[in-house]
Amino acid sequence: MKDFSARTAVLVSSISIPLLWLAMPGGGEFWPLLVVACVPFLLGVSSGSMKRAALCGLLMGTGHFLLQLYWIVFVLGQYGGLPLFVSVPALALLSLYMGGYLLVFGLLVRRFIHSFSPFLCLWIIPCAWVGLDWLRSFLFSGFPWMDLGYGFANIPLLFQSADILGHYGLTFLILQINTFFALLFLNTNGKKAVTQLAVIVSLVLLVILSYSSWRWQQVEVALKRAENINVAVVQGNVDQGQKWNPARQERTVNDYVAQSRKLMQSKPQPELLVWPETSLPFYPVNHPLLFPVLSLLHEEKVMLLTGAPWFERTNQQSDEIRFYNSSLLFNEKGVIVARTSKSHLVPFGEYVPLKRFLPFIAPLVQSVGNFSRGEVKDPPACKKARIGVLICFESIFGEISRKWVDAGANLLVNMTNDAWYGKSSAPHQTLAMTRLRAVETRRSIVRSANTGFSGFIDPLGRVEQVSPLFVSWEATRQVPIMEERTFYVQGGYLFAPLCFMLTFLYGIVTIINQRQINTKKKLE
Repeated sequence: MKDFSARTAVLVSSISIPLLWLAMPGGGEFWPLLVVACVPFLLGVSSGSMKRAALCGLLMGTGHFLLQLYWIVFVLGQYGGLPLFVSVPALALLSLYMGGYLLVFGLLVRRFIHSFSPFLCLWIIPCAWVGLDWLRSFLFSGFPWMDLGYGFANIPLLFQSADILGHYGLTFLILQINTFFALLFLNTNGKKAVTQLAVIVSLVLLVILSYSSWRWQQVEVALKRAENINVAVVQGNVDQGQKWNPARQERTVNDYVAQSRKLMQSKPQPELLVWPETSLPFYPVNHPLLFPVLSLLHEEKVMLLTGAPWFERTNQQSDEIRFYNSSLLFNEKGVIVARTSKSHLVPFGEYVPLKRFLPFIAPLVQSVGNFSRGEVKDPPACKKARIGVLICFESIFGEISRKWVDAGANLLVNMTNDAWYGKSSAPHQTLAMTRLRAVETRRSIVRSANTGFSGFIDPLGRVEQVSPLFVSWEATRQVPIMEERTFYVQGGYLFAPLCFMLTFLYGIVTIINQRQINTKKKLE
């Protein structure tokens, strides 16, 4: 095994930072780099001390996420009103936290390389990365932003296997190829071991590519036979700083109504209108600004799915009121026939975690919302469609989409507001992650944003129509309705937690082995 000096190991590991940025959506988007981007990192952590492996992992992880999440400074400064001396450290702390997972990964790689055969490392190292990604998806509320599997998002033919193991399966594949190249460099067991590894990786690639090609053709045939619903999407492009201004609310509603009336001239006429998250910037019950909306629905005989804030009392005897970030489905008569609420809230944006136990935080986050969580159940029904509603960044959580489909949804709608991100990489990243939701569940996704990207994604993950950023936009499209429940929905989602369990078990094995070695040395 080839060794590096401490300085060289850190420098080599750091090469993975720009390579990953150049490969991922929102960065260079040159996806072929994914198959080698992690090789320098794997080499850097594979030799030397555990302390060195931890340092390389933390530095690489922190640097990687600083590039992926730089837009947080814009969000906190432009819309949160925080000065740079607060927003920049906030970004640094979040990136440091995210980098902590790669610190653990670095330690595991160091252990695995020194404890197991190359054959076992070829499987357990990708397991470790996927398992830690899964842990990050729910620990401390969860933030599974831009896992490596999303790197294939702009090449739909390459990610059709996501309907088996989700985007985690793609991440596993990427890490397995990178691990193979790293093991080639580190291997001291001769040509036979190299040949065995090459055969394994080639077979895995052949199976996945063959499956993706076969599924592509199969789903295309199914799409031609599927029933359709004609859906219209409106992007209002309301300035974020003016959205909740009472003086601007009437104009906002009138603009949405006017854009929607344009779409009503389409043939065939839309059966469902979709407006973005909180496109009604007021509590709608008996609000006078709702009248133009009701007139639109009544006159055009169309249903409307729109975002709006909502509140309700916990019970008639209580004064406690709960607030929700909701979607409302109006029928043609203007009656609200279904409501869903956001089930995964933004920490320190829509609620304060552990507020009861951390009262000293309250003065620092007075502008934070106090929303309650909704539930994933009973998809709202419109004509042939049963709609799973993903509000805002819920589209980055594969588990939420899976639950909607498992509950009976045959169409997914993502209503959001990407104005927060400005003209950064974040809108490109959220679109990439949303595309994987379509393939994992084999559902069409209608995306309606206050500003881009709005549009339509088919069950093959193809973006069929998409808006520009920061413009008013509207479009209508025949959207296919599919009923298939993929392997991922039925059980493939357990792949990532299984990877975590295997990583944990093999990690314990390495610790036991190391203790036995240390004991043996003492006895000698």
